[in-house]
Amino acid sequence: MSDADAGPGKVVVNRAMSLDGFIAGPDDVMDWMFEHFGNDLFPEVVQATGAMLVGRRTHEVAKRMSPPEGAEYDGGPVFVLTHRPPDEPEPGVTFLTCDLAEAVATARASAGGKDLEILGADVAGQCLQRGLVDEILVYVLPVLLGDGVRFSAPGLGRIDLEPFGTTQSGSVTMLRFRVRT
Repeated sequence: MSDADAGPGKVVVNRAMSLDGFIAGPDDVMDWMFEHFGNDLFPEVVQATGAMLVGRRTHEVAKRMSPPEGAEYDGGPVFVLTHRPPDEPEPGVTFLTCDLAEAVATARASAGGKDLEILGADVAGQCLQRGLVDEILVYVLPVLLGDGVRFSAPGLGRIDLEPFGTTQSGSVTMLRFRVRT
């Protein structure tokens, strides 16, 4: 049994993506996503999420973003995996400097039996390479960015997936995949 099977909640790579395969535009711009997400978009994902594990770069980009008025997403406790934690603590954020598997286990334990969301290209790729992911959830947005941060980094290698759900809400299509082991 892998670490990803250790509890009732799943480890889910969750990301929004342009139709041409980018999760962020040039200079890590991600504000384009807000044009497509409303407050009640896919509430079942929010309800199923108990904690988030985020890469440091993604965390820093998210801090610079300005979500539309009233657009709040409470995915539970936030854990940021980093080699260099900040000198000053951030309210509501736990910085982890441990091994990846330990970070997943720590964040998962805080999820209260719900899903752990993995955000960030680098952390998600590392989790996929190490067999720590149960599912991938992708919101495909109707935009072509042309350049930016790809869905997966070069060198990830082949990962076989089993599609099990497609849902559309407004202009967004949500695709769900199980990671085959």
